[in-house]
Formats: sequence, structure tokens, C-alpha cells
Amino acid sequence: MRTDNQFEIGIDIGGTFTDIVCWMPGGNLNVVKLPTTHGDPGLAVTEAIKYMVEAWGVRPHDIAHFSHGTTLATNAVIERRGARIGLIATNGFSDVIEIGRQFRRATYDLVLEPEAPVFLVPGNLRKDVRERVTAQGGILVPLDEQGLVAAAGELIADGVDAIAICFLFSFANSAHELRARALINEAFPDVMISLSCEVDPAFREYERTCVTAFDAYVKPILDRYLQNMERDLRSSGIGAQLQIMLSRGGKCSSVVARRRPVRLFLSGPASGVIGGSTVGKEAGADDIVTFDMGGTSCDIALISGGKPLISPEGEIAGYPVRVPQIDVNAIGAGGGSIAWIDSAGALRVGPRSAGSEPGPACYGRGGEEATVTDASVVLGYLNPTNFAGGTLTLLPELSRRVIEDKIARPLSMAVEDAALGIHRVVNAQMAEGIRFVSVYRGHDARDFTLLPMGGAGPLHACAIARELGMGRIIVPLRPGVLSACGLLIAPVEHEVSSAFLRPLAETSIEAVRAALDGLDLRCAELMATESVHPDAVRVEHFADVCYVGQSYYLEVPVVHGDGVDALGRLYDDFRNQNERIYGHSTDSPAQIVNLRSVYRANAERSFGEAKHAVEQTMETAATRNILSPGSGDRVEAVVRDRLHLAPGDVVDGPAIIEQSDTTTLIEAGWRARVDSRHNLVLTME
Repeated sequence: MRTDNQFEIGIDIGGTFTDIVCWMPGGNLNVVKLPTTHGDPGLAVTEAIKYMVEAWGVRPHDIAHFSHGTTLATNAVIERRGARIGLIATNGFSDVIEIGRQFRRATYDLVLEPEAPVFLVPGNLRKDVRERVTAQGGILVPLDEQGLVAAAGELIADGVDAIAICFLFSFANSAHELRARALINEAFPDVMISLSCEVDPAFREYERTCVTAFDAYVKPILDRYLQNMERDLRSSGIGAQLQIMLSRGGKCSSVVARRRPVRLFLSGPASGVIGGSTVGKEAGADDIVTFDMGGTSCDIALISGGKPLISPEGEIAGYPVRVPQIDVNAIGAGGGSIAWIDSAGALRVGPRSAGSEPGPACYGRGGEEATVTDASVVLGYLNPTNFAGGTLTLLPELSRRVIEDKIARPLSMAVEDAALGIHRVVNAQMAEGIRFVSVYRGHDARDFTLLPMGGAGPLHACAIARELGMGRIIVPLRPGVLSACGLLIAPVEHEVSSAFLRPLAETSIEAVRAALDGLDLRCAELMATESVHPDAVRVEHFADVCYVGQSYYLEVPVVHGDGVDALGRLYDDFRNQNERIYGHSTDSPAQIVNLRSVYRANAERSFGEAKHAVEQTMETAATRNILSPGSGDRVEAVVRDRLHLAPGDVVDGPAIIEQSDTTTLIEAGWRARVDSRHNLVLTME
């Protein structure tokens, strides 16, 4: 916990804006949004530090915590600009990454594209060596050390920056992979190495090879990026340890994050979900759907019982990445998403985005495409002179021109109608994204509270809630920078897992505890690097369980202690979870697939510690003529400054609530009340 003279910083770099939050001495939260510097994302951090020192009086030597969320790993894969890597596998298994799985996503496509990430490691950069470990962990064929060094030398000669090593059954016995790394490091000390026994110690060769290759693919980029950031922080006089957000919803030191960078794929979106979950709890809503609509994309997550759903694996650019992560559905719908007309004459929005460079046309930076933000300007929802806290002045005439040229004239419609159409299309896309995480998984969206965030989220919340039949919306005090706020309250977390392939009927709790003890030791070593007192650490154990013969598993908590039938409870909890998620369960025998140890510290922090200032000066009465999202009619909307709203205040729609990080649109028929935490709670009248 910080002292009265210390600062805490959270910086989230998005596709369009970099969000900066500073928890000031005394408890106030200062926030600002700055355009993202795409040429050098790290430059945004340097500029943010300079801004905080000059504008807020931040003293670098008094910064206690410095947390960062980044999409660099994700972007490197999507844009295919990762490192040149090689793969070394067991003799005969080097082509697993190209063979993939017998699964076609686009069943009716006449022209087939590879559905395995072959681009990571072309055939000429895949090598195999003689070695073999049995499924039980025995050494069947010793490692050919001379052949290994020769294979690595050939890859180095081909210009690889990193090598992924994935030997058969290394999750049962990692000796050969560990020895291979030692030999390569001795011969070629500059090359980076990713081992499957450390990245993903679990069965299924294709998935394990993929995630290890992805780890090697982004490792040189993330290592260089984080090293440079550490250097910049030190040169700025900041002695605080740099902490990085992980996909699972915790954060760790950058030193540890650089070892397994594949766990950073959801670094940015995860902090938003943590922030949303915390706001929901404080507002008395444990079942919520968050949607984080920024400039480039919209990240949607379901939180049930106050806890975000954790998925044992995810996807990046359509490829499997078996890393535990918050279950987020990301779609290409943001303020910068480009509107276009397809070959059938239908209006489409996204997934292509104008980003921040050049950005929407109204930015005046050369953008020549109609975007969602341009539509918001034409519809009267945004204040051109007070956008992003006044850091950017919008040019409405440019918005009208691009929408007329690109959309309205080709569709023979008025500019305002075209802008309203853009909004309705993107709202429908986000509503469908919410159905994907709720209705399609057995949850009734009407039972959940909608929590919008991101710079554009609150502008679309009422329209989306109306379409889904959701009767309650919570708009946090700082929705536009909630991801950066989430960085401040996210727990320090370390997670270590290992394979444990045993039927429940053929194992014992003693064997499970022995395996967990080994995982606990590794977690404790990682937590020791965070300068966290052992008494502040909360320990949780999990098992991946499935029915015998079943392909996919569920993560179930392991509860063990005196007088507890741990394995019996594990089986019952697995059956209950299977019933809840899939709608059925049986009495069939089950098995443990993996065991997992999770260490967390500072997991009980909340925004309740922050202080919120309310302006006591007289607010100037204002109205704005807007186009109603629901009816399409022209209406007069009351315009309020959120800094003037105090707990207990009520605002009836149609209304617009302006603040530095976002704009909230309250439709007719909705009423907003400010609660004790300064959240706007919207209910349908």
C-alpha cells in the first residue's frame, strides 16, 4: 500500500489513444488520453511521463507502482512482423505445426488458406533431432547433443533471432529440452529460446508446438520493448518496478513477463475487464457484461458472480494459443472503424480502422474514410471543441464531407441518415458480440447489467441495451480510461501448471498434493521477485478435468484440507460445472489432465479508495440538437458536465453527459442516477 506522498501510474496503450491514470497522494485520480505513437509505442510512455511531471506535478522518485498494458504482442502476430524463428522438434515431428488439426472454419470456401500458423516457421526453418521420451517420462532415446548443436547452427546461419524447442512428451520429462537450451546457449549465447516444457507443459502436440512458436515469435520484440521501457523509466528517475498486465487478469514484473511473453496477448483488454469487475462489485452488480469500445476494436466479456470467466486457451488471428486468459470476445468495432459499401450495396462497418494516424476525417490529419466517430459528430453526439478533454479539436465539416462522398451519395440518402445507419450497423455488431458471450453460452443477457467503457463505449450503451432487452447500465466515473485504472488495482499474480494425466479413480490426494507442492515452490520463487511479503499472498489450486475419453477439459478449483474428500469434491464440482456450461452431466469416470497453482497478492484493492472531486461552480445550462438513435427524429438533448454531477443527482434522457475521457448518450426513456461511488446508473423508465 502506498504512503501519503507516493504516486501510482497506469498506462494502457491502445490502437488510437494512450490512456494515462495517476493515483495521486491524497487519493485523487488524474486521467488523460494522448494519441498513440504508432511508429514507436514506447515513445508514448516517455511522453506520458513528461506530461505527468509538467501537468500534475508528479515526482518520479515518489512513484511507488508503474503498471503497463500493451497490445504489442497481439499486433506483432496480426501484422505478421514478429521475429524470424526456427523450430527444433523430435525426429519425425517437425511438421506438426503445418499438419495442424482436421478442422475447417470456412467449409464452403473454394480457395483454401492454411489454417495452421505456418508463417511462424517455414519448412526450411524446422529441424528435428534424435531423442525420445516416453508418455510416462522415461528416456527411450538419449538426446543427440551433437546433432542438436548442428541443427541450431544451421538455423543461426539462416538468420533466426529465436528458437522454439518442442520435444515429444517433454511435459512428462523436461530433461532433454532443458539440456538442449544449455547446449545452444553455450554455443550461441545471443539467440533467444522458448521451451515447450516452460511455455505450455501439457499434452496435444499441435497446440503445444503452436504456443511455443508464438512465444518465440514475439519474444525478441517484447524483450527489446520492455528493456527499453525499463531503461527509459530509470533515466526519468523512476525507481519503481515496471509491472506488466497478463492475459489472465493479474500482473507481474517485466523481468518475469519477458520470460514468457505469450502470456501478454490480452494484456490490454484484461485490465479493462478487471476494472469493470471491480466497478460492478462496488455498485452491487455481480453479473455484468463489459464492452470496451476504443478507437480500433471492441472487447466484450461476461462476468458472473463477480468473477471474470477464465478460458484455458484462446485464439490470436484465428490460430490456437493455449494460454489461460480472461474470456474476451474481440470484434473490429471501434470509433475509428471505417464504414464502407460492399459489392451488394449493403452498408458495412469495420473491421478496418483509421486508428489514430491518420484517424477519422474529423481529426484533420488526412483521414479520407468515413468512420463511426465521424458519424457521431454528424449526429451531434460529440462536442467538437471538447473532445478528449480538449486535447483534440474536431472538424465537423470534414465528417459531413466524407460521409456524403463515401456513403450518403452512393446510397442516395441524406448525410444524417447515412450517419445514423453507420451507428445502427456498428451497434448491431456489438449486440451480436454480446450475444456470443451470453446467449450462445446459456446466459440470458437480460439478467445482466451492461457496463460500457472505452472512449466510445458510453455513447452506444443505451442503443445496445435496448436491442438486447437489458434494463440497467452502469457507466463508471472514468469509463474512457478504465483499462488503465484496472492496471492500478489488478493483483500481482503468478501461475504455474504441469501435466498430470491420471484418472480420478486411480490417483490419490497425496499424489495431487505432492505435484501441487512442486508448483507452489516455483510460484513462490516467482512471487519473491515482486518484493511481496509472503503473508500478503493468497494461494489457489486448480485442476483441468474432463471425462475419460473426452477431448476438452474444464478448470475446477482443488479444495483440500483436513476432513475434506478432495477428489470426491473435485468430481462433484466438475459435474456441476459441466452441467452449467454444457447443459448436461453424467456419472461417467473423470480424469485430471493438468494441475495449476496460482499465487495472488493485493487482490482486494478497489476504486473505493479513490477520491472524486465535484465542481461546486454554477454549471452553464446547455442543450444540443441531436438525431435520436432510436426513432431517428431530431430532439433537444440536455448537455451536462459530469464533473458537476454529485451523488443523488438525476438526469433524464434525452441527454448528453460530457467528460474528458468519453461522452455518455442517454436516450429518451432512460433515467441516470449518480450513486455513492459517482457511477452513472441508467435504468429504463
